[in-house]
Amino acid sequence: MSYHYRLDGGNLAISSPRTDQDIGMYQCLATNTLGTILSRKAKLQFAYIEDFETKTRSAVSVREGQGVVLLCGPPPHFGDLFYAWTFNDNPLYVQEDNRRFVSQETGNLYIAKVEPSDVGNYTCFVTNKEAQRSVQGPPTPLVQRTDVPDISWRRLDGNPLPGKVKYSKSQAILEIPNFQQEDEGFYECIAGNLRGRNLAKGQLIFYAPPEWEQKIQNTYLSIHDNLFWECKASGKPNPLYTWLKNGERLNPEERIQIENGTLVITMLNVSDSGVYQCAAENKYQIIYANAELRVLASAPDFSKNPIKKNSVVQVGGDITIECKPNAFPRATISWKRGMESLRQSKRVFLSEDGSLKIYNVTRSDAGSYTCLATNQFGVAKNTGSLVVKERTVITIPPSKMDVTVGESIVLPCQVSHDPSIEVVFIWSFNGDVIDLKKGVAHFERIGGESVGDLMIRNIQLNHSGKYLCTVKTTLESLSAVADIIVRGPPGPPEDVRVEHISSTTSQLSWRPGSDNNSPIQIFTVQARTPFSVGWQAVSTVPEILSGKTYNATVVGLSPWVEYEFRVVAGNSIGIGEPSKASELLRTKASVPVVAPTNINGGGGSRSELVITWESIPEELQNGEEFGYIIMLRPVGSTAWTKERVPSVESSRFVYRNESITPLSPFEVKVGVYNNEGEGSLSTVSIVYSGEDEPQLAPRGTSVQSFSASEMEVSWNAIAWNRNTGRVLGYEVLYWTDDSKESMIGKIRVSGNVTTKNITGLKANTIYFASVRAYNTAGAGPSSPPVNVTTKKSPPSQPPANIAWKLTNSKLCLNWEHVKTMENESEVLGYKILYRQNRQSKTHILETNNTSAELLVPFEEDYLIEIRTVSDGGDGSSSEEIRIPKMSSLSSRGIPALEPSTYFLSVVIIFYCFTTQPLTR
Repeated sequence: MSYHYRLDGGNLAISSPRTDQDIGMYQCLATNTLGTILSRKAKLQFAYIEDFETKTRSAVSVREGQGVVLLCGPPPHFGDLFYAWTFNDNPLYVQEDNRRFVSQETGNLYIAKVEPSDVGNYTCFVTNKEAQRSVQGPPTPLVQRTDVPDISWRRLDGNPLPGKVKYSKSQAILEIPNFQQEDEGFYECIAGNLRGRNLAKGQLIFYAPPEWEQKIQNTYLSIHDNLFWECKASGKPNPLYTWLKNGERLNPEERIQIENGTLVITMLNVSDSGVYQCAAENKYQIIYANAELRVLASAPDFSKNPIKKNSVVQVGGDITIECKPNAFPRATISWKRGMESLRQSKRVFLSEDGSLKIYNVTRSDAGSYTCLATNQFGVAKNTGSLVVKERTVITIPPSKMDVTVGESIVLPCQVSHDPSIEVVFIWSFNGDVIDLKKGVAHFERIGGESVGDLMIRNIQLNHSGKYLCTVKTTLESLSAVADIIVRGPPGPPEDVRVEHISSTTSQLSWRPGSDNNSPIQIFTVQARTPFSVGWQAVSTVPEILSGKTYNATVVGLSPWVEYEFRVVAGNSIGIGEPSKASELLRTKASVPVVAPTNINGGGGSRSELVITWESIPEELQNGEEFGYIIMLRPVGSTAWTKERVPSVESSRFVYRNESITPLSPFEVKVGVYNNEGEGSLSTVSIVYSGEDEPQLAPRGTSVQSFSASEMEVSWNAIAWNRNTGRVLGYEVLYWTDDSKESMIGKIRVSGNVTTKNITGLKANTIYFASVRAYNTAGAGPSSPPVNVTTKKSPPSQPPANIAWKLTNSKLCLNWEHVKTMENESEVLGYKILYRQNRQSKTHILETNNTSAELLVPFEEDYLIEIRTVSDGGDGSSSEEIRIPKMSSLSSRGIPALEPSTYFLSVVIIFYCFTTQPLTR
């Protein structure tokens, strides 16, 4: 070390390095108390770059539209390089774009889809950044040609080109990805066109630096043992091996044998300890594998590996007590039980590694055992105890069971065991452990210390299988197994197919699903249509489908209806899940068979016969182009008139004929048809032809108001005949003259009624009314309008300051007269409403005064309210007053007072009630 070389930790620093002095190979040696190790080699080299050769480069010919690569071929150098190209005499570098690319790995210029403007001279510039020097290569001419040769490649050794090779578009470049040793050899390029052919060949050589296949490992051996180490490395050319100890080359000696990558040292002694290196080297690299050899010499020692303090075994079991002291060289082992030396017998065996084995252990084998270890450096001993326990036995194992899905069962697993040994129960189902601690659904462990019963609640089909109860202790493991069969309703049938379908039948086939451990006894076929409510069972042939029947004919289907079918299986346990639905198919069409019902009609205009019926639902139309047939004739005639109504949804037909007289009876039948033909006709019904509206307006129309919300309209009945039109009743029209609301009402009365009360009107409002007659043809002309003004609203204020006096069965009432507003009707009198309780009948007493007397038996409390009477109707009622029965008054000690006193009392109570919202 000097000012020129210095150590910085483990790093070597060189100040002002010089090419004539410092270039070369360097290695680091690391040393500690155990030895020395040599690092791999590091090469120090100075950056430089030489000049290009001045040799003129050949022109590169390329066809327009093809790609081309111009090779840079940098001169000898060391250090990182930067590549650039110039074009013709332009001093600026060629700019990279979507057609041009300069590889900074090789320096090559890539041009995609050559254009005429690309023709010219290209020059490669190379800059060594570390050497701070740039050199320029000779120009490469790029020319365009029209005759491009066909190019092919082959290997000269006769082997085919590997499948991984890639070609450029013109096949002028062959690329071999992931180059391997088997790819080396001679390759030939053949180029040819109309003017001839030419060949060029080159050799690819595979090389690889050394790479470890097997390294040496740290080794600890006893004195006088033998060492064998082997290291292996791959590479091409094959590497050569050298061995080093503590950084110095190791040469063969009397005890040391070296052959390629193997090192053998016999009769080791302590001086052989150290750090060893195996070096593998070829012309490309050298690599090292490092390991420590430690040669040991010591007396036996149990401190790091003592005999087990307590070895536990069960009666009848086998036990091994290990004795492995640290001793170099290996110690000789002997055993004692108590003070007595042990010898081998049928049950006692001393193994080569020093372990003591006892077979078929009995209670008498319990006690202390001592291992004695001896070598040339000393003697050591160590003692442990053998503890003998009773064996564990499964007393009640699980047994085979046959159960029904949904039941709950208990699988027993009970044992007898040594009280000092802890027992663990583990249950497995079909080889998988049931984790009862996490609370698995359906499974539950029940029982105490010696009981490991398993309860399965609501058992399911997938619970069928083998259940294994494993009993584990620290000394042994034993188990018992039982098969559980769970029976349930059958699984869904499969592959339901419609083999053939007609207008009313369908042939089905299916495959049975799982019987779930109970034989299938019966199958049921169900069907669904767009018109049905869910799935419905259907009739089949054969009628009963046994568990061995896998096809049937469904009968009783409706023509021209889309059907889906499914099959359900049943066994002694129950009915299973249904199969998947079959494909949706439509039955064939047929003549409709269901005739319309509820044939009716009537009404309409003169010369019209209106016929109505209930339309046939789609599921009963039996085919396309469905319609109705109308058969009609006047009563007493023999000839029928036939009409067709092609609309599917029709339920009404109007027959017009000028010869029809009003209200003439006709016999009518309605039938059905479709593309397949005509179907059934209904029974004959009598329908009357239409008539004219009434021709006369009612006379003598009048109107009068009864209250603020009610008026009565009256008129004279119309005497009618065929010329004036039949009258079935009257329509009363009413409205107000208030154009803002445009209120119009219409009420019908039937028969000969000539008056109509109209309620719900506005108070103090002018209403207009008109009346007209109506029949099935419509309404006739209206009568001239009449009008009336409704009464003013009834008084809004209820009677107030009500006073009462009760003497025997006579009740005297007084109240103040109610004053009305300007827009309210005058008070004409009062109504007293009274009843014994809330459920009994209400009685009414009317008076023109502000007082009244009631003669009633007061055996119960009475409820009384008073309201006003006016032209506009009854006004607001007072609040209910409860009059207690006589016995109640007496029991409360209320004396008989003068009327003025009672009045004063009532007024006081009223004020109390009005200041607090109390329930009376």
